[in-house]
Amino acid sequence: MYTVKSLVDSYQKSKKVEGAKKLTFTGVGDRDVYNITAPFENNGQMVIAGRVEARDTEHSEVVFFTEVEQVWTPIKGSKSFELQDPFITHIDDLLVFGGVETFPHPENEDALSWRTAFYKGVDLNSLEHFTVGPDGMKDIRLLQLEDGRIGVFTRPQGDRGGRGKIGFTIINHLDELQAELIEAAPLIQDHFAEDEWGGANEIHLLTNGDIGVLGHIACFDQEGNRHYYPMTFLYEPETNEIKNMEIIATRDDFPEGPAKRPDLQDILFSGGLLRFENGQADLYVGVSDAEAHKVILPDPFAKYERTGMTK
Repeated sequence: MYTVKSLVDSYQKSKKVEGAKKLTFTGVGDRDVYNITAPFENNGQMVIAGRVEARDTEHSEVVFFTEVEQVWTPIKGSKSFELQDPFITHIDDLLVFGGVETFPHPENEDALSWRTAFYKGVDLNSLEHFTVGPDGMKDIRLLQLEDGRIGVFTRPQGDRGGRGKIGFTIINHLDELQAELIEAAPLIQDHFAEDEWGGANEIHLLTNGDIGVLGHIACFDQEGNRHYYPMTFLYEPETNEIKNMEIIATRDDFPEGPAKRPDLQDILFSGGLLRFENGQADLYVGVSDAEAHKVILPDPFAKYERTGMTK
């Protein structure tokens, strides 16, 4: 069983991050940009998708940005989406994009519910909605496996998942990605303590066929403040096990800055990893639900791809 305390203690003994900095965005007025993706290529242009919203609300839109002279600027003519927490992947030569959409709670008129919405297209300009996940579920992520099938990571809560645990299933085609199948995905064997939670944020197919997961693990403290940490692990579908979970950054690795609320100061929400051949990686994160930063660190998955390394 992995716990926040044990993982943080291990990280503090060996932290190796450097060059943390806030990313600069323009073209969104006085709204914040956070919970970004890592940069990805679209028609020869490097793009970041970011959650954009005012400090005093959670009504957000996802905007696509490109970098101009070290400033990330909205792409002219690009559509925005009324979603939170964007993510992207590639399946069958298609760009698959998604995020969390909110809607009126069916039983409490003063509350909102949420679900994950999925879009696909050959590029950003051709994205079309094709399915949604179960009501109340965030952090659904996809990965095309070596044999062409699609791995689906889920995050049920409540009776099955408590505050939030990770499930996994495999489908053959994107048209099989339906809420009922996602809801029924088996949970991965024990991984989070009962009063803690987490989820998958970005999935990497490693060169040796292993599945590397960038995610987050989180908890409350005694005062009710939230604490979120970027973490990675290997997932083995054959045994349905998580291996070698580790925290890869903490809030104090980054410059000080504002928070959306006082209880959200210690929040790092994993956005994505850019991995490089020199064994380093850039980690992109949302910070304190108010900013977007990146930091350089040792590629957390490289050690599993080297000849002779074992799990």
